[in-house]
Amino acid sequence: MTAKSVLVTGGAGYIGTHTMVELLASGYDVVCLDNFSNSSPEAIKRVEKIAGKRVTTVIGDVRDREVMSRVFKRPIDGVIHFAALKAVGESVARPVDYYGNNVGGTLALLDAMHERKVQRVVFSSSATVYGIPDKLPIAEDAAVRPVNPYGHTKAMVEQILRDWCDARAEHAAVSLRYFNPIGAHPSGAIGEDPHDVPNNLFPFITQVAVGKLDKLTVWGNDWPTLDGTGVRDYLHVMDLARGHVTALEYTFAHTGCATVNLGTGRATSVLQMIAAFEAASGKKIPYVIGPRRTGDIAACWANPSLAQQLLGWQAKQSIEQACADGWRWQQSNPNGYRS
Repeated sequence: MTAKSVLVTGGAGYIGTHTMVELLASGYDVVCLDNFSNSSPEAIKRVEKIAGKRVTTVIGDVRDREVMSRVFKRPIDGVIHFAALKAVGESVARPVDYYGNNVGGTLALLDAMHERKVQRVVFSSSATVYGIPDKLPIAEDAAVRPVNPYGHTKAMVEQILRDWCDARAEHAAVSLRYFNPIGAHPSGAIGEDPHDVPNNLFPFITQVAVGKLDKLTVWGNDWPTLDGTGVRDYLHVMDLARGHVTALEYTFAHTGCATVNLGTGRATSVLQMIAAFEAASGKKIPYVIGPRRTGDIAACWANPSLAQQLLGWQAKQSIEQACADGWRWQQSNPNGYRS
């Protein structure tokens, strides 16, 4: 039987690379579309080395019609759509760029898919669509109330995909609302590679550990949580990658639109994460307490039961394993893909 071919937009990014490894290991042919605006071609070479298989790479923007017609010249059976701008703070400063890229890019993709009768898509959404939750853990029926432009773009694309599925009985889409991805591939060959000072806790910790940054700032220790620091649901990136492959397989067997949380269902505070990383790495992480940041929330973690029920997926890897894998990547690649 001929292998199914999957287009991965934004495939050279953090979650994209790990998902491509899983896709190749599962027997799919992979076409990666990326403009390398915040990723590196080196990442794709490493994916190929890990998997022992080639990735067909097209360099360009999902909004470029000429590029898209080149991508879809080959048969594509399904799409995993990561390509997006993704920094919450930057989205507040540059909202038009975020709507143009994240929403406009998805519309251009659906247009190209329509022309080639490609009817299956998995969308990389985010728990930011929930905003400040009314209750914890957060299930998929919680109110969608994003508090920043980035979250709004994700919620808008989810709605577009619901309408797209309603328009044609043969369309299938899964929007994956994931919580906080951390860690790296166990080989240490691919991982998270922020171009500037990291926005997220975990890469900040690893860069302090490797000596690139002096210390970590913990934003607030007076939150209404167990130890006063912010609480999140941290998910190993390999579990997340597996979730994308499982969701893709779901679209081959079902039509219609589904929206699913991917998280562990476990709440971890900033101080607990620091302690777990120190235990895994043997490195002390110096930190200072700063004031709460505007827009931050005290706690956010998933009710992941729908993923188990609908997709047969659940997180398998521990925080400790994610810390060990993330540290292996950072140690082997102190300057990321430029090492």
